[in-house]
Amino acid sequence: MSGSYKGKHAAHSRQIILILAIAAAVVLAAIAAMAWAHRPAAAGPDSPAGNMVQRTDGSVSSGSISGGGSALSPDSASGSVSGPAAGQSQEAPPDPPEAEPYDFSQPAPQGETVDNSYFQDAAFVGDSRTDGFMLYSGIGAGKNLTSNGLSIFKLAEKKALTIGGEKYTLLEALALEEYGKVYLSLGVNELGIYKDNAFYESYCAAIDQIRAVQPNAVIYIQGLIPLNEGQIRQANGNKYNLTNDHLRVYNDLMKRAAEEKQVVYLDLYGEFVDENGELPEGVSRDGVHLVKDACKQWLEYLKTHTVDFDVLYPDGPPVVESIAPEQTPEDGSGQA
Repeated sequence: MSGSYKGKHAAHSRQIILILAIAAAVVLAAIAAMAWAHRPAAAGPDSPAGNMVQRTDGSVSSGSISGGGSALSPDSASGSVSGPAAGQSQEAPPDPPEAEPYDFSQPAPQGETVDNSYFQDAAFVGDSRTDGFMLYSGIGAGKNLTSNGLSIFKLAEKKALTIGGEKYTLLEALALEEYGKVYLSLGVNELGIYKDNAFYESYCAAIDQIRAVQPNAVIYIQGLIPLNEGQIRQANGNKYNLTNDHLRVYNDLMKRAAEEKQVVYLDLYGEFVDENGELPEGVSRDGVHLVKDACKQWLEYLKTHTVDFDVLYPDGPPVVESIAPEQTPEDGSGQA
């Protein structure tokens, strides 16, 4: 055999070996690719362990396994999991801001209008001015506990009311029923008495006495409505010495008592006073008692100036303190 033929035969053998090697590599690559495509999904942070279920035919599907884990939401198909991330806790919503405490140093602010049924459980303690209000305002609700000529100095002493044939003081009558509101309006009959400290102490004592018999009631102190001094002089020569100057002093003392005892003060003076510091003409026939339209205006003011008990006393009402008022004669009484 010639050398030329041997060389050609060796070259041909190498080509066959190379072709077989390439074919083997292709086959191995194909097998590896198929094995990769059919590998089982590994559990990870976004795929909780226990959610892969082996079927009887050998295939694998996702889902919950009885007795452990929860099924993924539909969003898991796209790789996301509903709910908070693992290891994270939801923050609690912030607490609502605390309500501002009621400011007893100021008159009651204007609010939404209530209807007359608001006064169904109210008691109105006062003199003939309040009696006129109950008669002519159209309120149609509330208890009328008034007496002509009544004075704050004698509130706990004077048997001013007759109920069922028996005589009662205003405070005794107030204790016969339970009320949700008590409106107190006294002071006109005391304007001729210039003992301001006694007036203040008597009002503080009256508030404590009312609170003792009506602990769950909102107590409203109604500031004195101004006078028309000219009409008073025409009516009786102003023999009881009633003046707006002293009335304003009394209003300041009543406001101070309301703040100290933490009850509601109603600024009725500001509702009715004119540019001259008096009750306008036409609002009264004698300078003291109000005409029907003015009584209705009084009622509208009360309906827009109300305060809830829980707003006033979120932690309960203040402790009742007993104050013995100075004994004072009723000079100047009888006007209202």
